[in-house]
Amino acid sequence: MSTPDAALSGTFAIGGDLVVNRLGFGAMRITGRGIFGPPADHDEAIRVLKRLPEMGVNFIDTAESYGPNVSEELIREALFPYPDDLVIATKAGFQRSGPDAWQIDCRPDVLKRGLEGSLKRLGVEQIDLWQLHRIDSKVDRKLQFETIAGFRDSGKVRHVGLSEVSVADIEEAGKYVPIATVQNRYGPTDRHSDDVLAYCTEHNIGFIPWAPLGSGRLVRADSVLEAVARRNDATTSQVAIAWALQRSPVVLMIPGTSKVAHVEQNTAAAALNLSAADVAELDALG
Repeated sequence: MSTPDAALSGTFAIGGDLVVNRLGFGAMRITGRGIFGPPADHDEAIRVLKRLPEMGVNFIDTAESYGPNVSEELIREALFPYPDDLVIATKAGFQRSGPDAWQIDCRPDVLKRGLEGSLKRLGVEQIDLWQLHRIDSKVDRKLQFETIAGFRDSGKVRHVGLSEVSVADIEEAGKYVPIATVQNRYGPTDRHSDDVLAYCTEHNIGFIPWAPLGSGRLVRADSVLEAVARRNDATTSQVAIAWALQRSPVVLMIPGTSKVAHVEQNTAAAALNLSAADVAELDALG
């Protein structure tokens, strides 16, 4: 595959004004095992982050819960002062007690502490895209939406996004604050958000898939994904990335890794154009 160039994925304007290349980077995997604590190889994590702008990657997705705090701190260490075109998205709403342990907590004071912490760790006065990591069923929904609307009104957040939501959730939240992006689990066999993607496409809302490989279930040797990858002289990850990018012009991909070689490989997927037959074969998995 050709030299990695994220610009080949095309562009999308988050919130109508933050133009990014559609193949970005997810910064969850630059933390320790179980997305907890520092990375096993700090210097390699820094090299990964420094490689991004060299490949045209100008959209990074992170969260205060990745580490916690570690991912945001590494981003600042590697890239501050930031390139003018770099857009950094972060999230709040999860608390961490240990590896692979996630507790939803979206009480207003917790979200506010999360926002203030992210601003400090990233070294910015405004978060480009701040996302509610989950809607908390234990907290009044109206209160959560009013809180994040207040973040935007204060100027500390430029655009607001949601994660793991339905069309009804987007419409409800949109009564309080404009929704610029949605981040849902989505891939060739994980199609519960097809209706959400259609809604986002219609309303020009960025759609950010996560776990497009189904946490590895799609990459066994006899899989359809593997067969399509062989035909295209590509990896299964590259095929999954290309498939999602071809689903809709509002899709923003954020493949993550802690290795330079892997981030280069993922970014090279921007140059992969799947045939109509390949896409149909992958579509049929859903």
